[in-house]
Amino acid sequence: MSLFYGGARQVGFVVRDIERAMAHWSRALGVGPWFYKAAVGTTEFRYYGQVQAHLPDLSIALANSGDLQIELIQQRNDAPSLYLDTLQKNGECAQHIAYWTEDRYDAMHARLLDSGYVEGHGGRMGTRGRFSYFVHPDLPSGMVELSEMAGGKGEYFRQIAEAARTWDGHTDPVRQMGASAVSTAA
Repeated sequence: MSLFYGGARQVGFVVRDIERAMAHWSRALGVGPWFYKAAVGTTEFRYYGQVQAHLPDLSIALANSGDLQIELIQQRNDAPSLYLDTLQKNGECAQHIAYWTEDRYDAMHARLLDSGYVEGHGGRMGTRGRFSYFVHPDLPSGMVELSEMAGGKGEYFRQIAEAARTWDGHTDPVRQMGASAVSTAA
């Protein structure tokens, strides 16, 4: 528990093959069901403070393990992002922890900056709340995401957590979200 940001709510992993990663997490670790969006639809994106015209093409899968949300992220293009930076530097790995807020995004964002963190990238996906990823020179492996629960994101995340609580470990391990569906046999 952070005195300033509350509990860490999510661990995000960057992967090269999200379908393979979902299958592994559900079969080998019993984590699921996965809520998978093949094309997230990034609508705003900054990389180290610069607004990007070339937006990351992202696939994201979300599932809960208890109260902790697991996020799998695959970037499908070469737009500048911390996702690609992490893959190039460290390979597939746990990339970040996330703190969520309903109504303190601006204050929490300012506190991270005041603490010496730099916003590596940030933006918005669709009409949902803002997000920012922060890095700190004293702790390069400790990436932090701040996620605003506005625009229905909080309710969506609650539905994912509830689905995990009642999942039998077999039925519909991958649940397609959005219009872009790809093969995800798990």
